[in-house]
Amino acid sequence: MKILFINHYAGGPDYGMAFRSHYLAQEWCKLGHEVTIIGASFSHLRRQNPTIQGLYTKETIDKVDYIWCKTPPYKGNGLGRFKNIITFLQKLYGVKSQLGDKAFDCVIASSTYPLDIYPASYLAKHYQAKLVWEVHDLWPLSPMLLGNISPYHPFMMLLQRGENDACKRADAVVSILPHADKHLIKQGLDPSKYNHVPNGIVHQEWDQEQTTNLPKQLQEEITTAQTQGKFIVGYAGSHGPSNGMDYLLTASKTLRDHPFKFILVGSGSEKATLEEQARAQNLENISFHDPIPKTSIPAFLKQMDCLYLGFRALPLYQYGIGANKIFDYLMSSRPIIFGSNASNDPIKDARAGISIPPDDANALTKALITMRETSDQQREQMGLNGQKFVKENHDYRQLAKDFLQSLK
Repeated sequence: MKILFINHYAGGPDYGMAFRSHYLAQEWCKLGHEVTIIGASFSHLRRQNPTIQGLYTKETIDKVDYIWCKTPPYKGNGLGRFKNIITFLQKLYGVKSQLGDKAFDCVIASSTYPLDIYPASYLAKHYQAKLVWEVHDLWPLSPMLLGNISPYHPFMMLLQRGENDACKRADAVVSILPHADKHLIKQGLDPSKYNHVPNGIVHQEWDQEQTTNLPKQLQEEITTAQTQGKFIVGYAGSHGPSNGMDYLLTASKTLRDHPFKFILVGSGSEKATLEEQARAQNLENISFHDPIPKTSIPAFLKQMDCLYLGFRALPLYQYGIGANKIFDYLMSSRPIIFGSNASNDPIKDARAGISIPPDDANALTKALITMRETSDQQREQMGLNGQKFVKENHDYRQLAKDFLQSLK
């Protein structure tokens, strides 16, 4: 099968997030399929963006063919990002010139916003291919709820039309979210088209020889905390408004006289504010570090005594959550404290830690104390439960097969 995989924010091992399209494509290639990924040259999610030569730039990464469409850089979620989106969509209509005489069997529209369904439909019709819409986030619902944007905002109305048309045009819909069908059926989706294929892990990345060392300052801080007998709580991921980081900060303040050390790795729109609050309150038990390469994530997570994972209480999560870091956390074999009101609870399902209500600093503080007082053997068992669960249910080798099965 020849697969054309459209993902505006597609990443790769050297570029950074997002990784899902690359992992799926790798597995499909191993199964004998041919995959071409089309992405934008600039994405705010990547650690590094590709070097561009002309309107379209071709590259092969781990036997997966890429075509990067030249798009303008941007910061934040303003006019610059909108221009980036529109430019990418325009470039998709001209990408046939870069594909030669290939005849694709399947075209996948996979990005945060649903407007790519239009050029994807155009390409699927041209190649007489099946059209698949992959849903990451529910737009426009997500920006409306997270950003308090009116549904009558012109861009939100445009996104809503895109979502409705995607539900009707796609031959199959694949969602990372387990219960997104509850929303999409209301937008016109035929329930028989819906398939849930979650995020997952690549087992090889967790082999010892595949991981890389941590930055010197970060490793020294971990080693010092271990030497001092501190109970180390780790977090690796986005410091955004939906991640409940302010509650972790409040818990660290409450526990400032207890032997805890909180080490946070990542970036995001809330990080500068959190750092300033920590400085203002003289919180010496919490530290912030820059993002680290994905190959260093195992080395970081495995050295923690427990991990924190939180999401704000939002009606959006009635459709479930499927963030990548959930599965990295589980794979690390460390116990997890999980705060969420989502309709799914992978930590509870895996028996891998303690689940608490979201937005509750007191519950988080109590869970942290409970976790520290839990025996080493019990915490180890929680971690092993989580690792077993993710290996059995979230290995990309199987997820890639499940995705292709949805086409049938």
